[in-house]
Amino acid sequence: MTQSPPNPDDHSTAVENYAKAIFSLQAEGTAVRTTDLAERLEIKPASVSTMLSRLETAGLVAREPYHGVRLTTDGERVALRVIRRHRLLELFLAEALELPWDVVHIEAERLEHHVSPRVEAAIAAHLGHPTHDPHGDPIPTEALELPVADGVALTDAPLGCEVELLQVSDRDPAMLRYLDERGIRPGVRLTVEGREPFGGPLRVTAEGTTHLLGEPLAAAMSVRPA
Repeated sequence: MTQSPPNPDDHSTAVENYAKAIFSLQAEGTAVRTTDLAERLEIKPASVSTMLSRLETAGLVAREPYHGVRLTTDGERVALRVIRRHRLLELFLAEALELPWDVVHIEAERLEHHVSPRVEAAIAAHLGHPTHDPHGDPIPTEALELPVADGVALTDAPLGCEVELLQVSDRDPAMLRYLDERGIRPGVRLTVEGREPFGGPLRVTAEGTTHLLGEPLAAAMSVRPA
C-alpha cells in the first residue's frame, strides 16, 4: 500500500495549540505573558513555562524582556498552517455538512490537528478556494499569507452610518446563536442608531429591524463602511 511521504512541517498537537494561542494574543496587540497563555489554554502557568522553554529551544518562539514571548518566523508558519486548516474545516462543516455556525469552531478544534496536506488541499478545492470562514475570519492562503483585516469594532462605528458586518468572534457560541436568531451574519448591513450611556447597549438596525446589542457583543463584531 502506497503511503503519503512524511510532512517535514508536522508538529505535535500541543505545539500547534501553543503557536495558535500565541498568534491570537499577538494579534490582540498585547504582550504575551505566561499567565495570558495559561488562561487562554486553561493550563497551569508552570506547565506553560515548561512548554515555552521547549518552543524556544525549537526556534519557534523568542523571549523579550518585559514583553513576554513572540513567535519567530518558523513559529508563525506553524500557527498559520493550523489556522488555515481550522478555518477551512469550519467552512466545510458549515457548508457541506450544514452544521450551525455556533458549533463549527468547537468541531474544527477537534479535527484541525489530524488533517493531512492532501485532505486540506481537497477541502480547499471542494469549497472553491475560499478566502473567509463562516464567521468572516480570513483564511490563510496555501502560501500561508494572511490578508490584513480592514474593519473596526462595531462599538467604534459612527452614529447613523451604514456599515457592513465583516467578522464576528467565534469564541462564544451563545453570542453566535443570539446573532443567528436575528439574522445578523457577515455581509449584513447595519446602522448604529444610538448608544445608551454608561456602557449601555447599542441600538442598531439590520434589514429594517432594530436590535439592542450589549457592548461586549458589539466589541466582538468587526465592520467597515458599506
